[in-house]
Amino acid sequence: MVHTQELQIGTQGFCDIIDITKPMQESIEKSGCQHGNITAFCPGATGGITTIEYEPGLLKDLPELFEKLIPSKSTYHHDDTWHDGNGFSHLRSALIGPEVTVPFIGGRMTLGTWQQVVFLDFDNRPRERNLILQIIGE
Repeated sequence: MVHTQELQIGTQGFCDIIDITKPMQESIEKSGCQHGNITAFCPGATGGITTIEYEPGLLKDLPELFEKLIPSKSTYHHDDTWHDGNGFSHLRSALIGPEVTVPFIGGRMTLGTWQQVVFLDFDNRPRERNLILQIIGE
């Protein structure tokens, strides 16, 4: 069986980190599936989805890491083309990727004790995002 739903979230941009673990688990429960995989996917080129321990220290460390790796104040060829100032957003998104797939057993995601699924909005402005949650299971 395949079950698909949209998850709408408002973000602040600039590496806003949103925990989407609970809505993913709720989607599994709503589907009635007991075993399978759930994928969270972000349509768009300035967001990313990964796993992390969703705690205050890492919520500061992760944006600081991105600022060191791909600085928001640097010059990017994308900005020369589109003049929208979010070249760094696209590069950060490409680094993380737009989706995560998590297996579930007995209706529960198989995440580690300190592991949550997070959406990162790298864009340079607030956004309304529609993430896709898709379950393939039985």
